[in-house]
Amino acid sequence: MSESHALIGRTRDVSHTGSMLVIAILMATSTGVVHNQAHAQKLEARYSVSMTGIPVGKSAWTVNIGTDVYSASANGRAAGILSILMTADGVVETSGKIQNDRLVPMSFTSSVVEDGDKVDLRMTLDDGVGTAVEVNGPPPGPDRVPITDGHRRAVVDPLTAMVIPNVGAGEVSAPRGCNRTLAIFDGRRRYDLLLSFNRIDHLADKEYEGAVLVCNVILRPIAGHRVNSAIMKYVAGRRDMEIGFAPIKGTRFLAPFRLSVPTLIGTMAIQATQFESSAQAPPGSR
Repeated sequence: MSESHALIGRTRDVSHTGSMLVIAILMATSTGVVHNQAHAQKLEARYSVSMTGIPVGKSAWTVNIGTDVYSASANGRAAGILSILMTADGVVETSGKIQNDRLVPMSFTSSVVEDGDKVDLRMTLDDGVGTAVEVNGPPPGPDRVPITDGHRRAVVDPLTAMVIPNVGAGEVSAPRGCNRTLAIFDGRRRYDLLLSFNRIDHLADKEYEGAVLVCNVILRPIAGHRVNSAIMKYVAGRRDMEIGFAPIKGTRFLAPFRLSVPTLIGTMAIQATQFESSAQAPPGSR
């Protein structure tokens, strides 16, 4: 077996962890507070993906936060043999309403490539419950933990989950902002991301100048994953994953700025190369 084919074999299940930790992140929670604003706020972010320091892909993410609605979209495409880390090509979108100071997802769609197969998914959510999931793609294999009705309850989609509330004063992040469990359901997999405070970094980069709230991340797979997945067993429960959040200006929310994930072949790092917030005029104002 060639080194390239061996590498593919060892990292095939990374695509599923990538769906959880890359598209969701590169691409908050349902308890986030949003203050009324005269203008919607838009975040446009671009990210580079590297494996042990070697560039392997790029991704982009857009978030729109209004007075009573929000939306987010992410897309990613990796290059070369390690494209499997980014599920080759992927587009993910979510939208919902802001109700009683909560982000409430109502619609989630994804179109990604997994194990060489294109999978299109559409999910409807109602107050934290995945009420309907339509999947156009190969059915889950018998080696996966079955999804039950209970797994669809008290969840958010992966994009909504990764825009977390800023509980600090102004744009200054507070350590307690990390103390949360993100209960995520993407229509095919149910998992938790357990966040806890690590540190606050102060950056003066061209992409962003200011504080970054760095949280430790623990992945807890619940259902939909392969029972004997080597990468899942390797990553789940580890305490050396971390994600840094930076403020979306003009809002009380933080979005991912960088991420570090250990894999069987080294550390995968995601870093923002663009992180720009701007006010958007409300519809009908022109």
